[in-house]
Amino acid sequence: MTAAPGSVAGPPQADRPLRKNRDFRLLWLSAGFSQLGARMSVVVFPLLVIWHSGSTFGAGVVAFAGLLPMLLVQLPAGVFVDRWDRRRVMRLCDLVAAAGMVSAAVLLAAGVVWLPHLCAVAFLEGACMIFYQVAERAAVRNVVAPEHLPLAVSRNEARSRIAGMLGQPAGSGLFAVLWWLPFAATAVGHLLSLFGLGRVKRPFQTERVERVRRFRSELTEGLRWLWSQRFLRYTTLLVAVTNFLAQTVNMAPMVVIKETGGSAALVGLVGTIGGVGGVLGAMCGSWLLRRLSLGGLVILDLATRSVLVPAMAFTTSLPLLFAPFAVMSFTGAVLNVGAGAYMAQVVPDEIHGRAMSAVLMTSWGANSAGALAAGVLLGVLSTTGALLTVTAVLVASTLLAVLTPSVRRADISVPR
Repeated sequence: MTAAPGSVAGPPQADRPLRKNRDFRLLWLSAGFSQLGARMSVVVFPLLVIWHSGSTFGAGVVAFAGLLPMLLVQLPAGVFVDRWDRRRVMRLCDLVAAAGMVSAAVLLAAGVVWLPHLCAVAFLEGACMIFYQVAERAAVRNVVAPEHLPLAVSRNEARSRIAGMLGQPAGSGLFAVLWWLPFAATAVGHLLSLFGLGRVKRPFQTERVERVRRFRSELTEGLRWLWSQRFLRYTTLLVAVTNFLAQTVNMAPMVVIKETGGSAALVGLVGTIGGVGGVLGAMCGSWLLRRLSLGGLVILDLATRSVLVPAMAFTTSLPLLFAPFAVMSFTGAVLNVGAGAYMAQVVPDEIHGRAMSAVLMTSWGANSAGALAAGVLLGVLSTTGALLTVTAVLVASTLLAVLTPSVRRADISVPR
């Protein structure tokens, strides 16, 4: 494999601060545009179904379609991201996702709300973003010096949280004006990312040695690597449980707002409040990693959710319902920074895409089923009953983490 035309060869300079790394800034900003659009679509798809038909089950179905690629596409994405030019993968994803969002905007502008089409667009957006994010995470180590990796991961996590903070209120706010506007805005975000990625000079991967490739073997290589890492193996399973349960926690405010006659724009406050906590957590991530063990952060995140989710179960007050999202996003962001820095340090670049895909599929793959479960749970039980059911599983997960030595004792080396 050769570098792309116009790319810069050689390792990034460690003596230059990260803020002066032009390629990292462009990559950071481009991915931010894509993530902002993705965050808008995540809230708008179920919101559209709830406001159009009042069906929580329908909302769960479209959310399921958007999250299903995490289970079906994640492992193949890792294989192809390690095979193909990562920059081209990201730009193609932007182009395809933009086309899907334009189709949704056009139909909605014509007054057509068709659930199968929404599911198809949600699935396409989800699949493109998986390829995009795996490629982007694998590319970071090639555009920054090794000494800057923890800080770069922290800034990327902050960007993701900012996208969530701005994307959800922007999506629900635009939806409250015209139903098709957030879909058009998402398409614009993808096109801005497409342009920005083309201006990055440094290649997104190291030179590859040509060898015989067997797709089936490559498909499972990331899973085999993950299984050999005891800490990551247990932690990703615990995170998978919390992500499954988070679908119910995230949908509950939508149901409360709808039942109390609130505006759809209020749903975006969940993203804003959670985004503030997430940004603060991401900014503090590298600092906290120098003071707390990685295993301690896993237990802290689980324990925080175990305390705050039951508090949400007994209120319909929107401030009390929304505030826990800030704290949970803070601990989640810090944990993501630690996990990202850990992965960047221990995974070889030539299998980074597959290893990252294995971790993401294991931790996020159940989200699609979680969205369906959320729709059923909130349709059968009251909001209080659904959240208390979630709490019971969170408490059990916290105790399991405390009792597992490989999780409790895990740590990471972070330069001071």
